[in-house]
Amino acid sequence: MDREALKTPAPAPHTEPKYVALRYIMEAWEEAVYDGIDPDCVATAAIFAALSDLITTYGEEPVARMAERLPERIRAGEFTLNKTRQ
Repeated sequence: MDREALKTPAPAPHTEPKYVALRYIMEAWEEAVYDGIDPDCVATAAIFAALSDLITTYGEEPVARMAERLPERIRAGEFTLNKTRQ
């Protein structure tokens, strides 16, 4: 690693594109629920929108392969925002 790389601070997690995008999604989600839309409906619509966009970008087979890994990622807590210790 060169000295210049060490001088450059890493971006704050809340400014990285994925976190900024997640913040937008979560704010829209909260607004929809506040307006009376059932959270399950919002979740289903969000999953549909995400998968549709990924399929448009990458194609059905790559997205299907990615989706096959979802159960293990879910069980590993990758999508859990508020973990509780037991």
